[in-house]
Amino acid sequence: MSPSPPRLARALRHRNYRLFFSGQSVSLVGTWITRVATSWLVYRLTGSELLLGVVGFCGQIPTLLLTPFAGVFVDRSDKRRILLITQVLSLIQSAVLAVLTLSDVIAVTHVLVLQLFQGAINAFDTPARQALVVDMVDDRRDVPNAIALNSSMVNGSRIVGPAVGGLIIAAVGEGWCFAIDALSYVAVIVSILLMRLAPHVENHLPVAMLRELVSAWRYVIGSRPIRSALLLLAIVSIAGVPYSVLMPAIAARELGGGPNTLGLLMGASGVGALLGGLYLASRSTVVGLGRVMVIGGLTFGVALVLFSFARAVWVAAPLLAIAGAGFIVQLASTNTVIQTIVDERFRGRIMAFYTMAFFGTVPIGSLLSGLAAERVGAPMTIRLGGVVCVVSGLWFASQLPLLRALVRPIYIERGIIVEPPADVGTTP
Repeated sequence: MSPSPPRLARALRHRNYRLFFSGQSVSLVGTWITRVATSWLVYRLTGSELLLGVVGFCGQIPTLLLTPFAGVFVDRSDKRRILLITQVLSLIQSAVLAVLTLSDVIAVTHVLVLQLFQGAINAFDTPARQALVVDMVDDRRDVPNAIALNSSMVNGSRIVGPAVGGLIIAAVGEGWCFAIDALSYVAVIVSILLMRLAPHVENHLPVAMLRELVSAWRYVIGSRPIRSALLLLAIVSIAGVPYSVLMPAIAARELGGGPNTLGLLMGASGVGALLGGLYLASRSTVVGLGRVMVIGGLTFGVALVLFSFARAVWVAAPLLAIAGAGFIVQLASTNTVIQTIVDERFRGRIMAFYTMAFFGTVPIGSLLSGLAAERVGAPMTIRLGGVVCVVSGLWFASQLPLLRALVRPIYIERGIIVEPPADVGTTP
């Protein structure tokens, strides 16, 4: 092992995780460049807020439909092989999008079909990626730090990607954004190939897909902490997260800007999210993350409500930074707690449910947001979503005392708490 890095980045002392982190850092910048380019392309072609919602729906509805089956597949298969396949397919998807756009034959129909294809890829990629993080880190005590660094990596790319994307769109158009994204996948493919992981043990038992799904669902239903955390995440993802699909309309209509303004807004959200991820990475324990989830969810909701009233970029950007910090704190805390308490034999399937609660529910919110924005406008739609996030955060806060009592024995069993604390109000 290499010399130990500072506590903030202690997961980077593991070679496999360092490779993953470096490759993904490059690839995710390309991903965010493509996201801002896709939104702007659709809005440029149609001028429709509804179609922005439809495109978001198509990009993520396969996750909702396919992820449960993908979770069973991940639990039984070589996770690294799955990631290699999904990254190659993502490269191809971005390359096709680039060719169609650069040849000036792109239509909204092409974007919708390619979004569906990418959504199907993500349905397998995301649970495999989340489950493999545990295998990349030799010391389980560093898993929470690895998850927090993942969040920081994703959101660091949100700062660079949208800003660069806005500049490229303004200079040469959306097509080159898609081409750069396709090239960026090479970095993560190489990093995965260079990893040294334990050989995968093949499971030759016949796949009882439905039975394995049902057993995982019963596990979730029977675990009140996991069930409550996933429910909160799903509500916030439906009501709050789709604000991002309305950003082109906000940038153009409410703030009077163009692609550079859109890139600035998305980048501001990324700055806040990066800071939120770094805060979580600096924590040395998972104890107390229940309270952190509540604070993150409430912060996200309040910031969205205030953002909906903003009519100047200098007001809107800081509020989006606060919203980004609040959401990533809730998201990464949820991931960390679930990864900590889940039974190992269910890990892939539970991370599939986590993916459904986050990515899988967003398309529903995107479609509803697009429909609502056509009727009441983008600002009011975002405002209502923020209110729902606040209410759901207050509900989860009311559940915390019971959830702490349920999680404490698991923390004790796994050595996270050495002995039962005297004050039951200090965990989890």
